[in-house]
Amino acid sequence: MSALLEIQGLHAHYGAIKVLHGIDLVVPEGQVTALLGANGAGKTTTLRAICRFMVQTSGSVSLAGQPIDNRSTEQIAKLGVGHVPDGRGTFMGLSTEENLRLGSYARSSREGMAEDMERIYGYFPVLRSRAGQQAGTLSGGEQQMLAIGRALMGRPRLLLLDEPSFGLAPLIVKDIFAIMRRINQEEKVSILLVEQNAKLALELADTAYLLETGRVVLGGSSADMRRNDAVRRAYLGE
Repeated sequence: MSALLEIQGLHAHYGAIKVLHGIDLVVPEGQVTALLGANGAGKTTTLRAICRFMVQTSGSVSLAGQPIDNRSTEQIAKLGVGHVPDGRGTFMGLSTEENLRLGSYARSSREGMAEDMERIYGYFPVLRSRAGQQAGTLSGGEQQMLAIGRALMGRPRLLLLDEPSFGLAPLIVKDIFAIMRRINQEEKVSILLVEQNAKLALELADTAYLLETGRVVLGGSSADMRRNDAVRRAYLGE
């Protein structure tokens, strides 16, 4: 399986505060990769560093063999990296449909937008019924669906997902993860997933990495990670 995203020696800092200390990781083409770790381990910063969003970086980041570590956030989006940030990043004053349309800003052509809207509504039917509704009035689960749908409107090759289960009811989380599996399998969108619920993340992911204080301390297949005693004790509650 070829690498879609390859990171080597990635450092990241916010001013004088260093968060990542030379991490290496790979997201294989067409697969789901999970980033595990405690709060403050550097998971969110890793996603931000990939798309150069609100963080200063050094090191090598390549997408399909093409260096992107010297590009702007907008240019990286145009190359096919969709980012669903922590807190969802929903434009509260705009309607659901307006939020979705904003997701296509990075595309070189607006051709096929109507078909893409239908595709998103197929994954998230509730968004169709909320199309004209102000996004700030949606439930937390609906806002998370909207954030994912907005990212998919850009037709990404790689989707960066930051804590999609945060603050949501278990049934909503189950539905969202089932849809993410469909998107990965049916559309071959690769996913780099940050998720505090390690059990849930490892069920979805093909491979996983464990971050501790800005360093990768363990990596491998999800099956191997589930069998690792340290992971089981610290993150799976076993």
